Amino acid sequence: MLTFSSYFSIEYLIIFLPVSIGAYAVLPQRFRRLSLLASSYLFFWAVSGKLIAYLIFSTLSVHYIGIWLSGIQDSCDRLLESSPKEQRKEIKAQYTAKQRLVVAFALLIHIGTLLILKYTPFFASNINSLFGLLKIPVTLKIPFFLMPVGISFYTLQAVSYVFDVYRRKIRADFNLLRLALFMSFFPQIMEGPICRYSDTAEQLWSAPKIRQQNLTFGTQRILFGLIKKIVIADRLNLLIKNVFAGYENYDGFVIALVAVLYTIQLYMDFSGTMDLALGTGQIFGMRLPENFQRPFFSKTISEFWKRWHITLGAWFKDYIFYPLSMSRPLKKLTSRARKRLGNHFGPLLAGAIALFCVWLCNGLWHGAGWNYIFFGMFHFALILSGNIVEPFAVSITDKLHINRSGFPYRCMQMIRTSVLVCIGELFFRAPGLKAGLAMFRKIFMDFSLASLVDGTIFELGMDKYDFIIIFISLIGIFFVSVLQERNISLREKISRKNIVIRLGVYYALILFLVIFGAYGRGYVPVDPIYAGF
Repeated sequence: MLTFSSYFSIEYLIIFLPVSIGAYAVLPQRFRRLSLLASSYLFFWAVSGKLIAYLIFSTLSVHYIGIWLSGIQDSCDRLLESSPKEQRKEIKAQYTAKQRLVVAFALLIHIGTLLILKYTPFFASNINSLFGLLKIPVTLKIPFFLMPVGISFYTLQAVSYVFDVYRRKIRADFNLLRLALFMSFFPQIMEGPICRYSDTAEQLWSAPKIRQQNLTFGTQRILFGLIKKIVIADRLNLLIKNVFAGYENYDGFVIALVAVLYTIQLYMDFSGTMDLALGTGQIFGMRLPENFQRPFFSKTISEFWKRWHITLGAWFKDYIFYPLSMSRPLKKLTSRARKRLGNHFGPLLAGAIALFCVWLCNGLWHGAGWNYIFFGMFHFALILSGNIVEPFAVSITDKLHINRSGFPYRCMQMIRTSVLVCIGELFFRAPGLKAGLAMFRKIFMDFSLASLVDGTIFELGMDKYDFIIIFISLIGIFFVSVLQERNISLREKISRKNIVIRLGVYYALILFLVIFGAYGRGYVPVDPIYAGF
């Protein structure tokens, strides 16, 4: 039986993906969609085995819950048509209440399953700690659950589908196979992007032919993602792992360096995986939503999170932030606060409550640990404080005649934002909140360049040649990112060159990957980081 752990395994790249593409290419249209569905379930079986039962259960439940909601809506519409005008408001309220109960049931099933599998050990261990402090002679047994890869991602897709049917943004899909393909499409089920039904369901079911341009551009993007992951992210792994595991033995310079390197690793790992997902989707003629838009060109933390893990941020915005901020209690609070605090600070009060809930959920979504909660609260505090001080910052820069749109000021903003992101990622990666605080303290209280001067920095898992390869690779990716930021498509420019130049570029990239990729004797394969969330 074919098994593999990620999109970057040899079995996936050399066997599974080419066979899936080949089968899709030779089949007629009505069978291509079934081929995609079969490939998707085979992939999930290969990475999760019998835990595929969770995916099947999630798909079946949202299918029938969607039909249930649709039936309630149709009954409401028929009754409204035959009822006098004065009764319609009451009828709408009654049927809306019924739909909300159904949505609550769906949330209980899907979010409840995720909470039990992912967070029960965290909550149980913290309750035991609390009992110990209170000297209560009770100890809860801490359970351990096997958790299928990608459950955090496809659970959010399932919830978005139910909410969109409830809001009548989409009609419930009576075709179980089409919904199953939307839920399980193999290039994006492990790490996203988190798709909406309206984004991809009809695209997938239409099963277009494979076209040469899509095959070429998709393969290019896959190759670009492989370089990000295998040359950069995986090469950084050993040094980062060693320092975080034994941070007590290193000075503040090493801690600061590893915080920067881990931020680079996380970005290259996750965005590289997204390149594989979107590139594979493009080969099949599918346009998956982008999940990254050069986040390190961001001038504020708020902008950064609009460019990083875009589909997760959009999910939180549409299904947590807006419903909370538009709820009756918070609308009343906004109205009262606006009268007392003005048009800028008034709405921030209610917005802060909704923003707090978003970032608490964001932190917990990434993992069950206090360091993840701290990570969420850290970014909540940064975004909220940025919203509060923005009028004062504008006023001060105007008085000082500083050009806020000029390159020096924008460059300063990008550097400041990147530094704050690296601090957040230090706590994100740390083995616990206590360790994160200790590492952060070392940066300021134990900073020394001794490890750089005496060369011990090159003995922690990467030698100087590894650093040179990382640096050259980052320069190349930075160059591509600058062009993308200016809406210049390097891929399209290359595609217009003659065949000799095109093949030369492709072979050069392949050789770079083959020669400088982190693999071979002594190398331990590194699973994509976000697959663990």
